[in-house]
Amino acid sequence: MDDSEGRLSVLLDAARGGGRVALDSFRTAIPVETKDGPLDPVTEADRAAQRRVAERIGESYPDDPVVGEEDDAEKRVPPEGSSWIVDPIDGTNNYVAGNRRWATSVAAVRDGEPVAAVNHLPALGDTYAADADGTTRNGESVSVSDRDAPEEFTVNAIFGMDPGSRGRLSRVTSTIVEAFGDLRHVGSGQSALSMVADGELDAVVSTVPLDPWDTVAGAHLVRRAGGTVTDVRGNRWRHDSTGIVASNGRAHDALVEAFGDGKSVRDA
Repeated sequence: MDDSEGRLSVLLDAARGGGRVALDSFRTAIPVETKDGPLDPVTEADRAAQRRVAERIGESYPDDPVVGEEDDAEKRVPPEGSSWIVDPIDGTNNYVAGNRRWATSVAAVRDGEPVAAVNHLPALGDTYAADADGTTRNGESVSVSDRDAPEEFTVNAIFGMDPGSRGRLSRVTSTIVEAFGDLRHVGSGQSALSMVADGELDAVVSTVPLDPWDTVAGAHLVRRAGGTVTDVRGNRWRHDSTGIVASNGRAHDALVEAFGDGKSVRDA
């Protein structure tokens, strides 16, 4: 893909447009529905924001498929060609509760690999963007933290709310508390990955399969900010990997050892 700069411009427009739609209904009495359980909410703001994002992408790239969480968007990332991955409100539980940490997330993908990404947090006023040149927050270059001692690491766990995921979350959080410095669970995977990219967190961990709209944009931000992203076995992470370990790269082997099967990191 030789037009990554043009695609990043579209990503910024799309994420900001979708974020404005979501922000208009934030902290209002918007009706809340549930999908797979009481902690899996969806609102009309999610749907409206995704429509706005898809409309903006379609204006410039009408033939590209849009992969997204809501409505009739594609649910799988095409293995070949160009596509776009959208999460209109990543962190809907936060959004519904009035917590400002949620993101409108969009990534441009080629042959299954991200080439540009934006995580826009409209309620906080922060916009993270990444292409081949690096990662920025509000237009200023950012990079991962420089901490290298595992006992100093602040680690965020990303898990779903189904019973199986909650059981694994319990085991992972215990390991974080015992083997690392501090635990976070900010309630928005894309927000947490953005925080790794700018050094606010040292690592993000999940041991369960995650949807591409929950991870792809943030993983690209971390990599372009100088970090490392693998699956729990230390293999290079992809959108269809099981689990994710995203870190500043300085104690990544220790994270894989703690949460995977101890294999060494390669091709991260």
